[in-house]
Amino acid sequence: MNISLVGRHIELSDAIKDHLMHSIDTLSKFNLDIISVNAVAAMNERKKGVLIEFTITIAGKNTIVITQRDDDMYAAIDIAIDRAQKALRRLHDRQSDHNHTGINEAKIAAASTVDLHAVGEAQEDEIVPTELELYKPQEVAEVLEKLKESSKVFEVFIDNDGKMRVLFKRNDGRFGLY
Repeated sequence: MNISLVGRHIELSDAIKDHLMHSIDTLSKFNLDIISVNAVAAMNERKKGVLIEFTITIAGKNTIVITQRDDDMYAAIDIAIDRAQKALRRLHDRQSDHNHTGINEAKIAAASTVDLHAVGEAQEDEIVPTELELYKPQEVAEVLEKLKESSKVFEVFIDNDGKMRVLFKRNDGRFGLY
C-alpha cells in the first residue's frame, strides 16, 4: 500500500504524520487490495479550520474520497478515518456477502452435469426383493437376539398368537415392538 501525506498551507509535524500513518494502517484490517492512500491536510483560510481529504484507491473498485472539515486537526483525522473505515467495511461486506452462487446458477450447473430425469427413472423402477421368514411362529426374545446380532434396523415376524409383529431398533438404542 502506497501512502502519501501532503500538507497544503500547513506544515505537517512529526506527531501529525505519525497520527496519520497509524490511522491509515487501521484500514488494512478489511482485507481489501488497497493500492494507495493519499492524505491531504489543508488550512481553510475562509472558514478558519482544517480540511482533511483521504483518497483511497482499491484494485478493481471505485476510488473512495473522504473529505472532513473541523477546527482541530486530530479530530478531523479521526472523523475522516472513521468514515473511511465505515466505507471500507461496507465494501468488504458487499464483496464477501455477494460472492455466493445464486439458486438459478446452481440449478443450471446441476442440470448440465447430471441427467435428473434418467436418475429419477432408475430409482423408481428398482425393486430389491428380500425374503421374510414368516413361515413359523417365533418368540419375541428370539427375534430380539437375532436383531441385536444383525445390522438390520427392523425384523418382521409372526408371534405365537398368529399376529404379524415388527421389532425395530430405536434411535436411543432401545427396541420397539408393533
